[in-house]
Amino acid sequence: MLTTPARILHPRGLARGLLVSGFLSLLSLPTVAQDSAASAPAGFSECKARLQEQAIAAGVNSKTASEVMAGAEHLGRVIELDRRQPEFTTTFADYLNRRVNDARVSKGRELLEEHRELLGRVTRETGVPAPYLVAFWGLETNFGSYFGKMPVPSSLTTLACDPRRSTFFTEQLIAALRIIDEGAIPADQMEGSWAGAMGHVQFMPTVFLKHAVDADGDGRRDLWNSLPDAMMSAGKFLQSMNWNGDYRWGREVLLPDNFDYSLADGRRLPLAQWREMGITDAFGDALAREPIDAALVVPAGHRGPAFLAYDNFRVIMGWNQSEFYAIAVGYLADRIAGAGKLQNPPPEDAPALSRDSIIRLQEALQQRGYEPGKPDGIMGPATRSAIRQFQAANNLVADGYPGESVLAELEIPAGQ
Repeated sequence: MLTTPARILHPRGLARGLLVSGFLSLLSLPTVAQDSAASAPAGFSECKARLQEQAIAAGVNSKTASEVMAGAEHLGRVIELDRRQPEFTTTFADYLNRRVNDARVSKGRELLEEHRELLGRVTRETGVPAPYLVAFWGLETNFGSYFGKMPVPSSLTTLACDPRRSTFFTEQLIAALRIIDEGAIPADQMEGSWAGAMGHVQFMPTVFLKHAVDADGDGRRDLWNSLPDAMMSAGKFLQSMNWNGDYRWGREVLLPDNFDYSLADGRRLPLAQWREMGITDAFGDALAREPIDAALVVPAGHRGPAFLAYDNFRVIMGWNQSEFYAIAVGYLADRIAGAGKLQNPPPEDAPALSRDSIIRLQEALQQRGYEPGKPDGIMGPATRSAIRQFQAANNLVADGYPGESVLAELEIPAGQ
């Protein structure tokens, strides 16, 4: 799912602030009109030949490489999706409500019970509790109901021959050829997202090679048709990132009046220190006395829910570097395990900013002497830090969130 070495599982800007994010599988359309050779860009055939040579040099069987690359076609739709820039950011309320709803929770609980034996085995071997495995499954492919319909060899060849991220997708293509070479799946059945994510848990090919396992003993690592393989592979991947089975992902908390929201800047402090500041759990009870560190996350600003994120939150972000996604996984896992809804749900009336609005906000902050980074329409850490400084200087709650008060002070109309 990642398209840079730092992001292993998801393509493009899912990790970048509040940009609209969706599952790779949902970005893959059910039907794709493949471009004919005549419509392929100049040099595509030569690029395919070079990629075939690279794959063989990397150890892929020459017959596999030649046959698969001969059938790989240029997919213009893949380039369109890779270039897509969402016009508007999504609010935390919209993101969470779409991904953690009653129907998904109910289905997750049903599948938790149905596959209790398998999931228990995965938990025993990896330390990852079953509700989290089901939550990842639900968010990635809606519990296996949609894997994506793009032909992965063609998608990855198209992207490898595009100059934007050729190195990364060349690596993914060679990994996909190795997967075909080992007999995991025939080339004509290797389907997935437009960026090459595959199977129940949407592994990119390099992640597949490193972490996929044959859990059902049939001699193949099959993440499309074998739920045991898929669930065990997900558990092994999380285990490799140091999932701590002794602790949860984090929790919703209540902050005291007049809390200093500037502390919600990613810093990790001992849980005891947060407790001393007057933070309680979502029901007002004292936080447990555990020797762990946590970061405060306020994804919708001071009007929305607050969370203390533990080490496993960072593990989830190793799967997908989006705070929204990580919270959704943790919250869905909690709900599947029997917990109720958030005590402080995110506000439904939060402004959804357009990219142009964010650029104008960044420019306005720069003009006032703050450093939000390059005006690129992305709500990244530098922009949030600049907003936080601006808020503090103007007697606003310094939560780093571009709410109505910030927009009004900077004369930025929301949604324009």
